[in-house]
Amino acid sequence: MNNQPGKFVIGLTGNIATGKSVVRRMFEHLGAYTIDADALTHRTYAKGAPGYQQVIDKFGKWLVNKDGEIDRSKLGNLVFNDRDAMQQLEAIVHPFIRQAVDILMQRAPQRVIVIEAIKLLEGDLRKICNSIWVTNAPQEVQIERLIRKRGFTRERALERIHMQSSQSAKVAIANIVITNTGSYDYLWRQVSAAWKEVVPGASKTEPEPVVKKQGTTGAEFSAKRGTPKNSSAIADFVTRLSKGKQKMTAENVMEDFGDKAYMLLHLDGSLVGLAGWQVENLVTRTTDIFLEENLNKQKALETLVKEVERASSELQSEASLVFPTGELGSQESLWKQLGYERRTPETLGVQAWKDAANESMPIGGSFLFKRLRQDRVLRPI
Repeated sequence: MNNQPGKFVIGLTGNIATGKSVVRRMFEHLGAYTIDADALTHRTYAKGAPGYQQVIDKFGKWLVNKDGEIDRSKLGNLVFNDRDAMQQLEAIVHPFIRQAVDILMQRAPQRVIVIEAIKLLEGDLRKICNSIWVTNAPQEVQIERLIRKRGFTRERALERIHMQSSQSAKVAIANIVITNTGSYDYLWRQVSAAWKEVVPGASKTEPEPVVKKQGTTGAEFSAKRGTPKNSSAIADFVTRLSKGKQKMTAENVMEDFGDKAYMLLHLDGSLVGLAGWQVENLVTRTTDIFLEENLNKQKALETLVKEVERASSELQSEASLVFPTGELGSQESLWKQLGYERRTPETLGVQAWKDAANESMPIGGSFLFKRLRQDRVLRPI
């Protein structure tokens, strides 16, 4: 059982393409600290991490690419086609994942911790959970998502689904079952209702953090995290400021909430800016920044970015990557004052940071980098 005093731990699981990560993101919007245990797996055998040499010793140097990193696709092809190899890999990485989870839980200021893991019920992580939540989806929905989002063939999708343990067995054990058939609004209502029912004190509304900065006219900028109830305002704002290049509806924004968060910037009570951002695998990525014209850009951007960093620090992010476009992307001195420098993925050093940069950087684009904390999880232990 949970040995973290004052913490309420939710274990979140479910088979592939049932929407675990979307639900985990919704928990963040509700104020929980979330841990993607499956993403931590990759960190355990990154170059310089504690499982790196053990994986090479077990499976061979042929897995190592020209950068000295273990090639995840080669390793994945091996273990997903050989149950014995999968068990051998899990025997190496699971103890390190448990150590990392313990460290993250101890450091987290949030009262509610959510641990997402596809094999939550098969390992030790289950023992520390106060409540087990399972995402569920019909098999045809899983297949459609794997084809659409990952480019699988139908045969490959079925193979991956059948390799996993029984979804019905997970549902039978669950305290809460979240049915995910594709409607984000319906999914959000399920998660919110169950949160209020299960989490101690969750029905009490906590004040949203607000950071303020003096504007040029004496008015103050204020920034706070957006919620699904702001979907229409966010959609209208992005559509207008992008001059229709990004036509958004409230439904589009609700879908975005399954992948990212929005930080909203107000001046005199009016929405004047926003940032779309996420923390994934302990890396912050800010991929959308919109500001009204005729603002004090320095004060506006400082307020917005600092609040994204503050929220990211609460999620224990190690580094911040910003992908500005247009005029904002060219203002080097402004970003330098905020502690950012222009970088390329190859210069980042940490594989998880490189992966995040490569995944989000547009073709021909660039990004700005700032380190948020010196101590990292899963350095050699």
